[in-house]
Amino acid sequence: MGDTGGLGPETRVELLDGQIIDMMPIGPFHGGVSKRLIRLFARLSRERWVVAAQDPVRLDEHSEPQPDWMLLKPAADDYTRRHPGPDDVYLLIEVSDSSVVYDRTRKLPAYGRAGIQEVWIINLPEQTMEVYREPHYVGYASKQVLRIGDEARPLAFPDVAIEVRSLLQQAV
Repeated sequence: MGDTGGLGPETRVELLDGQIIDMMPIGPFHGGVSKRLIRLFARLSRERWVVAAQDPVRLDEHSEPQPDWMLLKPAADDYTRRHPGPDDVYLLIEVSDSSVVYDRTRKLPAYGRAGIQEVWIINLPEQTMEVYREPHYVGYASKQVLRIGDEARPLAFPDVAIEVRSLLQQAV
């Protein structure tokens, strides 16, 4: 579509439920939280996972959204031959500013239907981290809301503790 003038290389879109969806621009707070995630997960990895940032995940033939972050199972080819699928994802993270409603109402149910085991929505407006587990056909059976002062532990790596404050605290 880029050759026909429909979508250029700088266009931010994703495929969800067979629809091409425009993605919101990334603001400074969103970008800063993403950089903190890079630093945190790189330091904690010990090569137990691969960090993917704004890369597609193939949920099915109609959906290939681009979450902000994923912790993936290591792959011999580093996913150069295919996009990761639900079984490859340890943890999927959405950093949500203006996209909170979209992430909760459109993307989260799609992730649950596909069987993504754990999703975190870092809710910038409310200064919370929403942890979703136990996927099923309409979303997730378990939701936990964490606040500054709490810590999150990925289901696949219970020895890893992430302080919510370390992600959400803004510089004074």
